[in-house]
Amino acid sequence: MDIQKIGIVGAGQMGNGIAHVCALAGYDVLMTDISQDSIDKAMSLIERNLDRQVSREKISAEEKAASLARIKTTLTLTDLGPCDLIIEAATERETVKQAIFEDLLPHLKPHTILTSNTSSISITRLASRTDRPEKFMGFHFMNPVPVMQLVELIRGIATDEETYKSCLAVVDRIGKTASSAEDFPAFIVNRILMPMINEAVYTLYEGVGNVKSIDEAMKLGANHPMGPLELADFIGLDTCLAIMNVLHDGLADTKYRPCPLLTKYVEAGWLGRKTQRGFYDYRGETPVPTR
Repeated sequence: MDIQKIGIVGAGQMGNGIAHVCALAGYDVLMTDISQDSIDKAMSLIERNLDRQVSREKISAEEKAASLARIKTTLTLTDLGPCDLIIEAATERETVKQAIFEDLLPHLKPHTILTSNTSSISITRLASRTDRPEKFMGFHFMNPVPVMQLVELIRGIATDEETYKSCLAVVDRIGKTASSAEDFPAFIVNRILMPMINEAVYTLYEGVGNVKSIDEAMKLGANHPMGPLELADFIGLDTCLAIMNVLHDGLADTKYRPCPLLTKYVEAGWLGRKTQRGFYDYRGETPVPTR
């Protein structure tokens, strides 16, 4: 199927990045959110990120202007009905995602493909609550979307080949690389990444090292560009905890048990960069470890 118009549900850090790369690749984009403030912030961020690409001579000023012109916004979810492809990038809670798809269904065209940017939730289960499980896929971008090259494509048990090929063509057109994953909890990237982050939190919890020593050890000893606790703050500790819970519940293995310290930080509302405090305190000029 020739996809021309892409609808994006959610204008947060993932949604605005997806809108950015899709518009830059020539797709017409309609982005929705429940908050006008979130939409305004998203459009400002997209413009700043495009400006950065212009300053680095990755794109021209004309390409920037054309990309911005292709992005339209709405507060009404059902306005996305005429889109050829819809990418849901709302919060990582299954009930929220199910409610979004339920509201969209009566307004969709017969050929519309539904996808979710979920980082861990069962695609088969989400698809089963819609009228088109064969036209439903996981479309998992990495954060930050304009920079990261990978997209995980996850087929549910009912996803047909035409849907997969249509989504693969979108990944190719936006200049990214697709990795096909089976529909098991957390797919590939987070199945490997999140237990590592969780183990780093356990290492902190048990006093093996402090925040600074753990992050420095992994950056300098394993050549990671970012330490695991710094990365957790970047992702959001609530998201890390949600994915660990999906792994623990879905695979019933104690090795996926979320560290109690991670739970405590989330309960405190210290979710990382987005709340200015997590394993680091970001309220000053430079981040300061909180333990």
